[in-house]
Amino acid sequence: MVEIESFIRDIPDFPERGIVFKDITPLLANGPALEKAVLAMAEPYREAGIEQVVGIESRGFIFGMGIALTLGCGFVPVRKPGKLPYETFSQDYALEYGTDAVEVHVDALKAGQRVIVVDDVLATGGTMQATCQLLNRLNASIVGVSFLMELSFLQGREKLSSVESITSLLTY
Repeated sequence: MVEIESFIRDIPDFPERGIVFKDITPLLANGPALEKAVLAMAEPYREAGIEQVVGIESRGFIFGMGIALTLGCGFVPVRKPGKLPYETFSQDYALEYGTDAVEVHVDALKAGQRVIVVDDVLATGGTMQATCQLLNRLNASIVGVSFLMELSFLQGREKLSSVESITSLLTY
């Protein structure tokens, strides 16, 4: 039995002193571990009638694509500004020092489509909150959000109180 957590390593003082970064690249490099993670992230939504999986740049793409294939539906990328080639909606969100934004094509989803949103980590919740706001502008039906891991001490769930289902495989 492959233990997903054993493929995530701690990198101290990255990207700055005092931060312990959770590095998922060993997980991504191990086929059985990656498959187990994707299947486990998809499982809560297997019978939910998901029509599209929305993945947040960039590591949400990795897990989101695998989940979309597992659920037999399409994939919608949410990207940083200026990365999508067609007309977009944009949603700003606050960072510790400044702001950032996420974008999606204006025609990425049909009103009422049942979606899940995927990212690798739930930290402060700002990126996921902005993405959900963006999808609400498209009148998507957000069934849930799925993360590989959650850094619970950063209390990101608090920003996602309007989301019905929040799943994380690992919690730190």
